[in-house]
Amino acid sequence: MCELLGMSANVPTDICFSFSGLVKRGGGTGPHKDGWGITFYEGKGCRSFKDPSPSCDSKIAELVKSYPIKSKSVISHIRQANRGGVNLENTHPFIRELWGRNWTYAHNGQLTGYEDLKMGYANPVGQTDSERAFCWIIDKLHKEFKQPPEDMLDMFRLVARYADQLKALGVFNMLLSDGEYVMCYCTNNLHWITRRAPFGKAQLIDEDMTVDFQEETSATDVVTVIATRPLTKDEAWTKMEEGQFCVFHFGERVL
Repeated sequence: MCELLGMSANVPTDICFSFSGLVKRGGGTGPHKDGWGITFYEGKGCRSFKDPSPSCDSKIAELVKSYPIKSKSVISHIRQANRGGVNLENTHPFIRELWGRNWTYAHNGQLTGYEDLKMGYANPVGQTDSERAFCWIIDKLHKEFKQPPEDMLDMFRLVARYADQLKALGVFNMLLSDGEYVMCYCTNNLHWITRRAPFGKAQLIDEDMTVDFQEETSATDVVTVIATRPLTKDEAWTKMEEGQFCVFHFGERVL
């Protein structure tokens, strides 16, 4: 299985601390050695870094760790391949345009029968079940809404129903973002934590690294981090239930 990492914040925030813990799991403290990727949003634009090499010794991952890009929405992924070869086109996250916005998606799990998912508006570039499922979601949304939805929360409820259908094909843990909202859907393993004042210290599980968030934040900051497994050993993470989904809007949970 792969691992996911997402962030939603009300102010531009760097994810270097959490990303450092995830990177170690990519072939170091974990078996997810078949590539990694991360997407940062800046307004309607986004920048992505992807590498089919293990993240634990990737020079590009070192660049991302040492270059604290600040963003309100981030999607990241480390891969343990089960569908499709170990190459760049099969490396998450995947990005597609819909309603004039960049949508970013990453998936953890394995699906069967995914070849029968019909394509239309969006088509996969690689060979993974993950990307095909994403294109299927985008196509269904494009058919449902010819214009940007007036109620985004209703749209995410519809995405959750699509995710329920995909969960029937296997394991479907997902992150999805348009740069403003970050959605997560759980089949079997997904956790999240919202940090706000009063901030404290936290220590990574996979790296000898501690941060005092009080020194890095202001009193009004709200930052939510989503991960397959908790990244810190001294904080209370919320474990999601099977079939549960959450939607975060600039750090705050809205669904």
